[in-house]
Amino acid sequence: MYEERPALLDGAVLWTRTAAGPTAGATGTATAERPVLPDGCMDLIWADGHLLVAGPDTRAYVPGEFATRYAGIRFAPGDAPAFLGVPAHELRDRRVPLAALWGETEARRLGERIEAASDPAAALDAFVRGRAAHAPDPDPLLRAVVARLAAGRAVEETAGAVGLGARQLHRRSLDAFGYGPKTLARVLRLQRALALVRDGVPYAEAALRAGCADQAHLARETRALAGTTLSAYTASVAVPGAAPASANSETPLPSGSRTTA
Repeated sequence: MYEERPALLDGAVLWTRTAAGPTAGATGTATAERPVLPDGCMDLIWADGHLLVAGPDTRAYVPGEFATRYAGIRFAPGDAPAFLGVPAHELRDRRVPLAALWGETEARRLGERIEAASDPAAALDAFVRGRAAHAPDPDPLLRAVVARLAAGRAVEETAGAVGLGARQLHRRSLDAFGYGPKTLARVLRLQRALALVRDGVPYAEAALRAGCADQAHLARETRALAGTTLSAYTASVAVPGAAPASANSETPLPSGSRTTA
């Protein structure tokens, strides 16, 4: 079962997922096979006592092994790097053990603290909110960039509106989002389109309303970024209890070393 709610940290989402066992997903259910789609976000994930970070994706991430219990914080786009202390581009398309970023001792202590809590998700939520209080505040300029691109504004127009040159915006976007503003704009546009599709809007109309040139354009972007077709995506979201396609809820357990997705 997958559930999510607003986290204590402004703009973040707290999500949980429970499975029947460590090999849940081997049954071939649609929920287990459903890939994680790019959404501009990064997650801090607790999975059966292990802690890992899901970096920003530029393509669909297909889950591998499975834990039984998950709790995660999905940060708003651009907010995680300041909290984690690492530029987003270093984690692009990767799942990295938290120990690789914060050290084995700190990561182990946090994992044990969450494991011992009666409600691991609430413990993770409280920890993130407390630590964030001592981290730099989210950059309002970057939040303005996200808001404008999420609304379908052009990258060039967005750069001018926030007072940055094209190169400056690209450099800051790499650190904050893991990729340049054009990629972020594509990811957010696809998420807009798929949200409309989930609401039952016809493909052609969803494409135009989201900012694509036409249905064929949306189909190409769905294949490129989501690794699937529009019809296959529609079928997957029709499965009762399926986790949102942007949720990093079915992530391989960390191996203890840096790995690439």
